[in-house]
Amino acid sequence: MVNTKICPIEAALNLIGHKWKVLILRNLLNRNNQRFSELLKGINGISQKMLTQQLRQMEQNGLISRKVYAEVPPKVEYSLTELGLSLQPILESISTWGKGYLEHQGKQQEDFIND
Repeated sequence: MVNTKICPIEAALNLIGHKWKVLILRNLLNRNNQRFSELLKGINGISQKMLTQQLRQMEQNGLISRKVYAEVPPKVEYSLTELGLSLQPILESISTWGKGYLEHQGKQQEDFIND
């Protein structure tokens, strides 16, 4: 017999469990309505291809919206939907935990990133 119940944690991780998705959410929570180039600059190490892929998935899943302005050159902005905004307390908890971890390890954020 196959278990057809979906674990809520698994469902959440399927939506935001990828490293880049969490960082996209972080950036949009800090300043909603960002252009592609702003997101690309604000996320260290992400490629244009990966950012495009992650944004498309997040839009399909209802976490972000994409607004295209009819102008030349084309202007596109990304923002969080109501569903995306509902992730704010979760990301704040992860941030708080991460700060505590870094303090416990006696590391600065820059040291941890470079390890």
